[in-house]
Amino acid sequence: MSKLTTGSFSIEDLESVQITINNIVGAAKEVAKEKEVQAGPMGPTPLANMAAYRNDWNFLLLNRYEPVLTPMCDQCCYCTYGPCDLSGNKRGACGIDMAGHTGREFFLRVITGTACHAAHGRHLLEHVISVFGEDYPISLGESNVLTPNVTICTGYSPKTLGECRAPMEYVEEELTQLLATIHAGQESAEIDYDSKALFSGSLDHVGMEVSDIAQISAYDFPKADPEAPLIEIGMGSIDKSKPLIVAIGHNVAGVTYIMDYMEDNNLVDKMEIAGLCCTAFDMSRYKEADRRAPYAKIVGSLAKELKVIRSGMPDVIVVDEQCVRGDVLSESQKLKIPVIASNEKIMMGLPDRTDADVNSIIEELKSGAIPGCVMLDYEKLGELVPKLAEVMAPIRDAEGITAIPTDEEFKAYVDKCAKCGECLLACPEEIDIPEALESAAKGSYEYLEAIHDVCIGCRRCEQVCKKEIPIVSVIEKAAQKAISEEKGLVRAGRGQASDAEIRKEGLNLVMGTTPGIIAIIGCPNYPAGTKDVYLIAEEFLKRNYLLAVSGCSAMDIGMYKDEEGKTLYEKYPGTFAGGGLLNTGSCVSNAHISGAAEKVAGIFAQRTMAGNLAEIADYTLNRVGACGLAWGGYSQKAAAIGTGCNIYGIPAVLGPHGSKYRRALIAKNYDESKWKVYDARDGSEMNIPPAPEFLLTTAETWQEAIPMMAKACIRPSDNSMGRSIKLTHWMELSLKYLGVEPDDWWKFVRTEADLPLAKRESLLKRLESERGWEIDWKRKKIISGPKIKFDVSAQPTNLKRLCKGA
Repeated sequence: MSKLTTGSFSIEDLESVQITINNIVGAAKEVAKEKEVQAGPMGPTPLANMAAYRNDWNFLLLNRYEPVLTPMCDQCCYCTYGPCDLSGNKRGACGIDMAGHTGREFFLRVITGTACHAAHGRHLLEHVISVFGEDYPISLGESNVLTPNVTICTGYSPKTLGECRAPMEYVEEELTQLLATIHAGQESAEIDYDSKALFSGSLDHVGMEVSDIAQISAYDFPKADPEAPLIEIGMGSIDKSKPLIVAIGHNVAGVTYIMDYMEDNNLVDKMEIAGLCCTAFDMSRYKEADRRAPYAKIVGSLAKELKVIRSGMPDVIVVDEQCVRGDVLSESQKLKIPVIASNEKIMMGLPDRTDADVNSIIEELKSGAIPGCVMLDYEKLGELVPKLAEVMAPIRDAEGITAIPTDEEFKAYVDKCAKCGECLLACPEEIDIPEALESAAKGSYEYLEAIHDVCIGCRRCEQVCKKEIPIVSVIEKAAQKAISEEKGLVRAGRGQASDAEIRKEGLNLVMGTTPGIIAIIGCPNYPAGTKDVYLIAEEFLKRNYLLAVSGCSAMDIGMYKDEEGKTLYEKYPGTFAGGGLLNTGSCVSNAHISGAAEKVAGIFAQRTMAGNLAEIADYTLNRVGACGLAWGGYSQKAAAIGTGCNIYGIPAVLGPHGSKYRRALIAKNYDESKWKVYDARDGSEMNIPPAPEFLLTTAETWQEAIPMMAKACIRPSDNSMGRSIKLTHWMELSLKYLGVEPDDWWKFVRTEADLPLAKRESLLKRLESERGWEIDWKRKKIISGPKIKFDVSAQPTNLKRLCKGA
């Protein structure tokens, strides 16, 4: 082997010389990578792969928060060896056991959700780059820390749209590696699937972050704006006298062209444009700086899709990607509503008319020759949809097309019910539909009307009805008055919390004087109607928690008003502070909620963020009181979002349907060996309270969820004032909603100053009589008893490497 030399030489006048060029390409890549990587300190795991966090962080979490598995059945039908019976600790033909199979099933849902957000981000990023250019700057408001999730996971700190490509390539590479592990004969250990799921969750928050920063920057969305405008929401907010365009999905790119065409052709006042699901939020954010009174409206969440179609109100429906019902086309076709597919991910078997003339497409759709079409040219899409709405509206109005029964049809349907109960068994919300129909048959419609809000519009009841009653349409008929009055307000998505807000509020969160961040996110698969999330939000806002919301839950919170006629968005400011209600925006805006907790570590505590996930997560787990709630989570994306929070030490509560995700992470709060950490000052071991006692769990009712979430905001580093405030709320909420005080409140008491002020003396007496603690009654001080000692300067950490001298 020849010796490698460095330096320079001239090849002029050389003859018969072979020159071998070896690593120039690789070196060039490294130089490019160095330019993209953030200047300044770098942690140990930039561009982490699936093994990077496994031993030092993920297994540490999984040792304390042990997986609790809830398989859907005893069989595995994954490959052609099967189906295999895995009950009673049996193994399948491939050798996998029930734990490994269930871990794989949960992991599959997480990577599916991650892929969905990442693909959304890639599509959106490439589109805005094609329009605005690679050098278009990222602009998110008055912040220097623009991309906390990207920076933590990759070490990159992009400043332009073009520089966002590198983190997207990283996510896509790692997703491919993760997907390979679910093939038969690959991973079989449940704990390693859990570790991989946590890693995938971290990738999910990178993909979401890129998605939202790209659209915020390019489309002039609100930028860390606590006073983002209020948007009309609800089916009753639509002016039925005008043509109506309804957009469904999550990717707003194509819809922006429709809105531009409407503005350029003076159509804004002549027709309505409204959205369902997250596209609705992003429509209302578009060009926010140009209009303080947005005209795009929000019809509602995913649960309203079938109801809105059956109402007959839309004249054109445009779908993009994610959370689009599989029967949108068939249901729309019955009512002569053309469906335009604007994204390759959902094409519905429709003919592709991307290359066709707009006027010829309108003629095809108007005549009914085709029920809809694929249109991937956004310039044409922008022209096609408004023109089509103008053409279809008078035709449909003249025919009075709707799926809502007439009075006579309604009476016939409710009289047809055989009370067999099949619909009750099929209903995921266990609504007593037979009783409601029986009441209606007797002339009392109140029960059916009330069902309108609880019904998630899944249509499972109709599919089992032997009398072929269109039950959803019957419910909507009974609720016509309520629907007409369904008008609320929701604040447009404001984007991330600014650096200045983090600096101002960080101390309150770390010390505990702001009791915690409550993040209400996710889908509308609620167990008992939309008002649950409103009631949960209202309770925490009254107690000065910081409420961060997004997606369908953020919409539903805005649907209810107090006795003065005000929504929560009107009553509470949109600031990142205690008592603030900030709507970050659509699903991809969830990255700003996790990012806020991460920025507390990076900005307030000055921790290195780049390539340093474990240390940032360790900080949030021990110091930043936060808890997520996906009360109506149904999708794989919700699983990915929640798992991404979990790897950062942020616990999440799911509604009762959440057990269908197949896995929870719950600690043994009675096992004292699980509740020990290091004191970073000297590496000594210190006891901590069992807080938080879960990373992922479910609650049966919203009344159970509220005290559970309050408790989950307790952190080992709370100072005495903060601990006293948190204990006060937790104990009061438990008494208010569960009728009992928690039986383990004493485990969180380190000193008498930790006790709720109003009950301090009575609680001291109970500690003495019930727990045997020694109390100095003259000074009203605890002398002995607590196993956890309070030291205001202690530095709790799970990572030995962060200890002094390590």
